[in-house]
Amino acid sequence: MKTLTLLAAVLASLATAAIAAEPIEGSWKTESGETAAIAPCGTAFCITLKTGKHAGKTIGKLSGAGASYKGEITDPANDKTYTGSADVAGSSLRLKGCVLAVLCKSQTWTKL
Repeated sequence: MKTLTLLAAVLASLATAAIAAEPIEGSWKTESGETAAIAPCGTAFCITLKTGKHAGKTIGKLSGAGASYKGEITDPANDKTYTGSADVAGSSLRLKGCVLAVLCKSQTWTKL
């Protein structure tokens, strides 16, 4: 009986871990002080600005899991799209956008 109870507890914890949100999901404070939301959209994660001049605009689509993501990031000021990546470390998100993988700019956002 103890074995069956232990097995049920292990299966329940695995099921909970499987449906846990990715670290990238949630609300983030950008370097400019705006709020961006990152949420699942299809098989990727979309970045949508929630506050500021460009509120409501989707500025990125990233795929990945755990701490590393890759995709595209759009500068909302000029509507130019760049090859992007994002790395999550605790409550920090480091976004990087590159042109031809040579000219890159990055920002660090903080989880709200």
